[in-house]
Amino acid sequence: MKVIITDRLFTGKRNVPWDDVELYLKQYVGENIDIISSGDIIVIPPDFPDEYSGSKYTKGLRGAAAKAKANLISELKPIIRTATDRAYLPNKNPKHAKDAAYGWYRYMIRFGILVQGENEEIPRINEYRGTLIVRINERGNELYDVINIKKEASKPLKP
Repeated sequence: MKVIITDRLFTGKRNVPWDDVELYLKQYVGENIDIISSGDIIVIPPDFPDEYSGSKYTKGLRGAAAKAKANLISELKPIIRTATDRAYLPNKNPKHAKDAAYGWYRYMIRFGILVQGENEEIPRINEYRGTLIVRINERGNELYDVINIKKEASKPLKP
């Protein structure tokens, strides 16, 4: 199942305003979201907005992938709900010994962004996939970041 983003929050800007993304994400802090495929409940922790907008991965993003990461936040809850293919990874980094004491889950996410150019009468949907990163600790499963965002190379869908 794929979530389609019709309301793009960040358009036409050369650089994504990550401070605005962080501010927008603060509304989700404290929410619990269930993943349909696994039955897991994911908590949005207080440090998630900062990690999402300020991670090394985010700072290295450019172009369409950066805009896709910024715009997926408008449909964050449905995207989390439809995540699939859970995989467990043990924590190997001493930096995360406390906040990911029991390891990590990675989930596959898929989403589309509705796009209509200035001279296009028929809109198209650019399709993306990515990896949802969830840390596991004594508080439960906490959302950490979204990484590996890639545009699908197939022909764009018509809405």
